[in-house]
Amino acid sequence: MPGFAEGGRRLWGSRWGAWIECMAAEALGDRVVSANRVIAAGAEQIFALIADPVQQPRWDGNDNLADAPAGQRVRAVGDRFTMTTTKGNVRENHVVEFDEGRRIAWLPSEPGQRPPGHLWRWQLEPVDEGHTRVTHTYDWSALTDEKRFARARATTADRLRASLGRLAELAERG
Repeated sequence: MPGFAEGGRRLWGSRWGAWIECMAAEALGDRVVSANRVIAAGAEQIFALIADPVQQPRWDGNDNLADAPAGQRVRAVGDRFTMTTTKGNVRENHVVEFDEGRRIAWLPSEPGQRPPGHLWRWQLEPVDEGHTRVTHTYDWSALTDEKRFARARATTADRLRASLGRLAELAERG
């Protein structure tokens, strides 16, 4: 599956149909929510916690994730991993952005289904040798299923900050 095309547009592979989304967040209004913080740990250490789905329930600020099978560490665009939610639903996550130690994003879906159009993104920027600025973004600008809008709106910057706080606790403990 392709990642970013020239000009900052993300292309979702033809397997799921053509999906092109402009990355200009300012034009997307309240459908893109972000939070960031500096964590006292190196980018590689933090990224390892994000890219391994087994670790995700430990830092999920939405308290939505229950568990994931071991051995699904994300390594490239096109990877998929599964996760079970606290409600017992299984989600298949399609990795659409990946730069080891710096950036990862995925589109969740029901198994075997096309992703409905919401994306989770993590960006890591080293500040110095022992500190990393981590930005967590929830982007539901491509979500068209109105039944999912209330849940999407409930994912606020405070919830993203909660994930960042839990991630910081884990990473800073080493």
